[in-house]
Amino acid sequence: MSNDPKEPLLLDHNYDGIQELDNNLPRWWVWLFYITIIYAAVYLVYFHVTHTGNLSAAEYDQEMKVGNEIKAAAMGKFESSIPTLTPSTNAVVLDSGRQTYAKFCAPCHRADGGGLVGPNLTDSYWIHGSNFTDNVTVIWNGVPAKGMITWKKVLKPDEICSVASYIYTLRGAKLATPGKPPENQTPVNNGPSQFE
Repeated sequence: MSNDPKEPLLLDHNYDGIQELDNNLPRWWVWLFYITIIYAAVYLVYFHVTHTGNLSAAEYDQEMKVGNEIKAAAMGKFESSIPTLTPSTNAVVLDSGRQTYAKFCAPCHRADGGGLVGPNLTDSYWIHGSNFTDNVTVIWNGVPAKGMITWKKVLKPDEICSVASYIYTLRGAKLATPGKPPENQTPVNNGPSQFE
């Protein structure tokens, strides 16, 4: 065995004729190890002791706050533009609206717009107003009292405009099977009620 410090050091014990070798670690590895220890200490002080830096949860909260402000501004801008909107006649927009209608609206209003749980969209009787902007407002805000959700939490403004434009084309459509009867007509007076 050599006493040269560059030579590997064989330890005194062995197992099945195999001696353990004890090499010195490379200097770059040792320095890298020391740097990670220093980095960990600085990190601990910076984030956990002095609270100078934000942890992930705080950064997430800050980003969500900024995102919610941007979203609220965009939604406010769209809401203020609703009175000036007009139905689109662009075939691409109407096709996009048809797809959105089939996915989200048809379960309640029927695929042809004849109405199931929701009202008939093909007749002349509109509960919440017959203007295009009334339809956009109803889709945007929903009608929670009647079970229609607020779609502004699900659909983007351009999706709402495209589906409202598609629904606008359903007015006066001839249905293969009769649609749901109109819902905003004055009730017929059948005389005094037996419960009066």
